[in-house]
Amino acid sequence: MNIQEYKDIFHNGMWKQNTGVVQLLGMCPILAVSSSVVNGVSLGLATAVVMALSGAAVAPIRAYVPNEIRIPVFILIIAVLVTVVQYLMNAYMYGLYVVLGIFIPLIVTNCIVLARVEAFASKNPAAQSAWDGFSMGLGLTAVLAVLGGMRELFGHGTLLSGIDLALGEGAKNWVIHVVPHYNGFLLAILPPGAFIGLGMLIAGKNYLSLRAERNRKSGGNIAQVEAAPALN
Repeated sequence: MNIQEYKDIFHNGMWKQNTGVVQLLGMCPILAVSSSVVNGVSLGLATAVVMALSGAAVAPIRAYVPNEIRIPVFILIIAVLVTVVQYLMNAYMYGLYVVLGIFIPLIVTNCIVLARVEAFASKNPAAQSAWDGFSMGLGLTAVLAVLGGMRELFGHGTLLSGIDLALGEGAKNWVIHVVPHYNGFLLAILPPGAFIGLGMLIAGKNYLSLRAERNRKSGGNIAQVEAAPALN
């Protein structure tokens, strides 16, 4: 597998088939945990690690798992990996572990993880499967980061609030007070704010994709017009 194929997988996960704004999978954690940048990025990276490891674990055994029990086997593998990630966060990032709460073990039932294992890892080699899972996880992390940043900024006037929960007390000074003495906008940090913010991200993604497609077609038409005199 060459470098271009890895680039295509990465572009597919980050943009073309982004799980958050294209496939619209994993809505529960996206809407519930995206109240801040730190919460969103933390859960997104945990999901990305699980997806990469599950892809790498499923790919080598895909030919040995009977078709009738493949889904239970895949879920069992994912559950073991999620448990490992959960224990590591409990040991080294306890404050963040408490904040994320039930959404860490719920990675097991996240349809994003199982969907990529079933659609890609069960049909491709381990290296490509791990990269595909990690790319899809990074795409989800990007959505959670942007949505969390929007909600935190409008809701509290800050960015990176709670980063000390992930990186320790020394990181408290990293919090950015974009709007000092801001009273907050309650709608942004409530569930309706998550729906509105996600809708804006989906609309923005669709607009950029349509504009790129129009530019590509117009560029092709111009090239054809310029080539016509030469042919005549």
